[in-house]
Amino acid sequence: MPTEKNGDGSLAWLRDRNRRRVMEVLRMQGRVSQADISRATGLSRTTVSTMIAELRKAGLVLDIDTRRIHPRGGRPGVELVLRDPTQVVVGIDFGHSHIGVAVADLGHNVLAERREDLDVNREAVAALDSAARMFAEVLARAGLERGSVLGAGIGIPGPVDLAHGTAGSATILPGWVGLRIASEMEQRLGVPVEIENDANLGALAELTWGAGRDCSNFAYIKAATGIGAGIVVDGRLLRGATGTAGEIGHTTLDEAGPLCYCGNRGCLETVASGPAIVDLVGLVDGERPSLGRVIELAAAGDLRCRRAIADAGRQIGVAVAGLCNIVNPERVIVGGLLSRAGEVLLRPMRDSIRRHAVQAAAATLDVRAAVFVERAELLGALALALLSSHDRLKTA
Repeated sequence: MPTEKNGDGSLAWLRDRNRRRVMEVLRMQGRVSQADISRATGLSRTTVSTMIAELRKAGLVLDIDTRRIHPRGGRPGVELVLRDPTQVVVGIDFGHSHIGVAVADLGHNVLAERREDLDVNREAVAALDSAARMFAEVLARAGLERGSVLGAGIGIPGPVDLAHGTAGSATILPGWVGLRIASEMEQRLGVPVEIENDANLGALAELTWGAGRDCSNFAYIKAATGIGAGIVVDGRLLRGATGTAGEIGHTTLDEAGPLCYCGNRGCLETVASGPAIVDLVGLVDGERPSLGRVIELAAAGDLRCRRAIADAGRQIGVAVAGLCNIVNPERVIVGGLLSRAGEVLLRPMRDSIRRHAVQAAAATLDVRAAVFVERAELLGALALALLSSHDRLKTA
């Protein structure tokens, strides 16, 4: 029988290995029950209970009474979160006209965040400098030192060339052409940085905190100024060979249709994006409305606005049906500003998917609105940083 001094076969090694497995689940899932940990690790409930008791005693785990969060049930009464104030991550969201920065702990709790307006599309260097300043400000607000930061996740509103860490579209972000965004931010922040596009970040936000938390295979559709998808397969983002998986906004629906900024004709974005919907509605009280205003009017019963949104939903459904035929998700989560239209958008989407997807893919498909809209990309950037830091800690 091995003793505690006998290398890899020792009881001490086994206890340390079990502790690492429990910590790994806590890092990955944020808030989780002991039963969830047992299922995820394959350890007995008695072993997990012993590990959790030791972690509690060391001050590394806290109990959360989820009955206050989920008063109608459906979740365990008490869940666990990892508590390590010496280790945090930062998320940075570069929108078209704003920057958002937030810091979160390894228990997936947001500790501080800031948002500022800026013309990000054209002022790339100014945006990077502002994000670095805001990075320092959110750390100070949370009472943290720079040395506590394990890494940062950042997002941009367009395709990302993952091989080079650059923006993949000069049309969407004209001021960012050739800029190695991740490298530039690493120099400014002094921590490892990962970069993703906004649709993928929305998918990560829903996977970590929202409508995809109980689902390991889903497609997140961001429908706003543009249309993109973040695809999650077996709990992991599907990025593709160069990082452009999910660009459904450039699915060709009509080869003789209007020109798209990508150079092709009849792309989904030419008929179902925010600007396309606004163009279809036309003037309202003598002025061109915003997409948000169109959604408000649709909710109030305006027939023109409801029809324009419904038509967009049908067209998005055609593209999503093709996606369903290929990756067969169990759920489609619709985010972005257009998701605020609710069933006005979702009902025709479902009808279109049922019509155009193979029956086996559409029969049990769940199409629902996302939990997050305005903060989706920022939370997704935090989720990206959490995943990356988890991978680094796992291999350390």
